[in-house]
Amino acid sequence: MFHQIPGEVLACMRELEQMDSIERRGAMAHFDRLRQIPSGTGRFLALIAATAPEGELIDIGTSGGYSALWISLACRALGRGLTTFEIAEEKVALATETFRKAGVDDIVSIVSGDAREELGGQSDIAFCFLDVEKHFYEECYEAVIPKMVSGGLLVADNVISHAGDLSGFLDRAESDERMDTMVTPVGEGVLLARRI
Repeated sequence: MFHQIPGEVLACMRELEQMDSIERRGAMAHFDRLRQIPSGTGRFLALIAATAPEGELIDIGTSGGYSALWISLACRALGRGLTTFEIAEEKVALATETFRKAGVDDIVSIVSGDAREELGGQSDIAFCFLDVEKHFYEECYEAVIPKMVSGGLLVADNVISHAGDLSGFLDRAESDERMDTMVTPVGEGVLLARRI
């Protein structure tokens, strides 16, 4: 996957990385922060997604589309699609344009709306990346896990950098007898959970 990333995908990744860098310096205020994952977390996501069992791949919290670009590499290798959910209209517009320019709009579908409400149509989830406002993590988790196939994988971002805000979520995931979990210090810290 990483040795054959299409030039259009790389160009869009670099563009979003530059936007994120400018935003973090406070020089861009027209978006409600992209809150983009680091590239190392993106690589981790692609590798984990590529090991997902048969089923649907979803991304909750599209933002500008950066994480979805990484996951799309696994989707292309697997011959599957990705559905990504975003609630902010300006981010939906940015991500839609990103996917078009990157040439992944044939495998990445964006849903404009709250994933907690929109997940009703999803079933047989094999992979989920969760990166939204931290107070929504537990609700999103509870919406996803009952729809997850055996061996399905959930990755949640920022669990070390926001450990205080996510303590209830982490306690829930780690005590959930349906899941095997671990926290790993990739990027800002990710929870990796596997459906038993």
